Amino acid sequence: MLKIFRLYNIHRTTRLNKTIQPLFTLTKCDRHSSLQSVSRKYERKKRENYNSHINIPGMIFTLGLGVVFCEIKLFDRDEKKLFKGCMFGLTHEVRRLIKEGVDVNKRHHLGWTPLLVATINEQHDIVEILLRAGADPNLADNYINANRTAHEKGMHPIEVLMIRDEEFSSSLNNKATFLGFTALHYAVLTDNLEIVKLLLKHGANPMIENDIGHTPMMYAKDDDLKQFLEKEIAIYEDKLKEKEMEERRRYPLEERLHKHIVGQEGAIAIVAATIRRKENGWADDNHPLVFLFLGSSGIGKTELAKQLAAYIHKDKQQAFIRLDMSEYQEKHEVAKLIGAPPGYIGHDDGGQLTKKLKKCPNAVVLFDEVDKAHPDVLTVLLQLFDEGRLTDGQGKTIECKDAIFIMTSNLASDEIASHGLQLRKEIEKLKQERLSVKDSKENEQHISDNITISRKFKDEVVKPILKRHFKRDEFLGRINEIVYFLPFSRNELIQLVTWELQCWAQRAKDKHKIEIKWDRSVESALADGYDVNYGARSIKYEVERRVVNQLAAAHEKGLIGKGCTVQVSAIWPENCESAEISLRVRKKGLKDFVEIDQTGLTLKNLASIFR
Repeated sequence: MLKIFRLYNIHRTTRLNKTIQPLFTLTKCDRHSSLQSVSRKYERKKRENYNSHINIPGMIFTLGLGVVFCEIKLFDRDEKKLFKGCMFGLTHEVRRLIKEGVDVNKRHHLGWTPLLVATINEQHDIVEILLRAGADPNLADNYINANRTAHEKGMHPIEVLMIRDEEFSSSLNNKATFLGFTALHYAVLTDNLEIVKLLLKHGANPMIENDIGHTPMMYAKDDDLKQFLEKEIAIYEDKLKEKEMEERRRYPLEERLHKHIVGQEGAIAIVAATIRRKENGWADDNHPLVFLFLGSSGIGKTELAKQLAAYIHKDKQQAFIRLDMSEYQEKHEVAKLIGAPPGYIGHDDGGQLTKKLKKCPNAVVLFDEVDKAHPDVLTVLLQLFDEGRLTDGQGKTIECKDAIFIMTSNLASDEIASHGLQLRKEIEKLKQERLSVKDSKENEQHISDNITISRKFKDEVVKPILKRHFKRDEFLGRINEIVYFLPFSRNELIQLVTWELQCWAQRAKDKHKIEIKWDRSVESALADGYDVNYGARSIKYEVERRVVNQLAAAHEKGLIGKGCTVQVSAIWPENCESAEISLRVRKKGLKDFVEIDQTGLTLKNLASIFR
């Protein structure tokens, strides 16, 4: 066995070919029957307790008998022909297979595509044929390396190496990792300028990074190829910026944020305006953007930070960093943030912030409940907010001037909420006065629900509270914008209830095949459960307590089930301040709804009809 390993590592010699030749000749005639025969022989030999054979996943080398068996993973014959045609430049065969409908983006069972095969083997004509037939130039290789791929596929590394050499390329380093390599990566790796040009012409992205974060440019060795790629990258970046600007004009940030956040018109407007300055080059490049979000719990502060990260960085998960500052209440916990100094335990692990900022220096960083952090932690943040850089425990400096830092706090939340509710009452009073006026023209004037906090309130009420807590003006002076989140209006509360009910209706449909309907009275009744101290969470809990609990109990009793429709209604009894939520059910195949008696959880009057 060791002899075979050594022979393979040197290369595929004649002796090694003779050793493994039965592997293929055995399975050429009748693969299915042969594989069954191999399996039966292996089980029989295993029962007989042969000590002379070595069992390897996917291969059985029986050294004593000199017989080598292998279970080869099979896939569609035409697709296999396509891979072979791409490897050896068989243009007529590739055209024929494409014409017959073979998928040009089909992956080999080890992860690569036909375009990747043609590129690494420098088959220019085949690359052009595939691209014209719709091959995606930005599909990446899912092959990692021999050991990891073998582990994931349940194979032996030798088998993986053999297939990689024979069906992809034998010129690559077997120990290297190729996960995430696109056709452009491979074209640059082979220094083939013509194929590089062809791929870029058909939409290849020169800025795609592979699994280790390298772009194709980083593999270029030829100077002419490097200069060409530099020009193409500059052109691509300009086109990308123009496309993003056009999309921003067509679909502004405010609209994107309002799709996920209810109300908070003022907060969204301030954040969007600041981000717009940065995106269009009207911001100070020497300092990062810093926000402080103030308001009650559950009112949208954290969600706005998440949606902002999703807008800026699309689906890049590592670009949103969230740190709960209640975990940094002690002085020694600064080390958790930036990493332990040399000589201390955990020195090599890095800090929770610095480690993530190294991977994504332009991330959106959320410091949740910053008022709970120790003052020494705030001292670290001072340098971060001012200079846009941070020195970790190992003495390395991380530049993060392009990052966006958002702090949330519940400081002055009671004062802000009380002031906001007072403003809401004034608006409602003004609406009532307008309705009582007989002049129709004056009635037609619309009064907006949007409210704004006055500069006087900010300076005389909120800022003194912030100064008393943080005890340093220089910290507050590094904040670009203090954003205020206000209590919800009545219309916004009803919208929140609607979102929550729609969410549960979708879950009921997906999990239990139950359809849930409701009317406007339910939304109004549930909106009455709003608690200004808990924000949107109070609406979520109200829906769960008054509607979902009833649904779960009725489902457990068998009163509702697959295929039925549930109608949720609200009834206001006499001399009662709050409404009662009732359920009516229509079983599958029936026309009428039957009310569910919540006291004993039975169907009123007709409990026996469904037995």
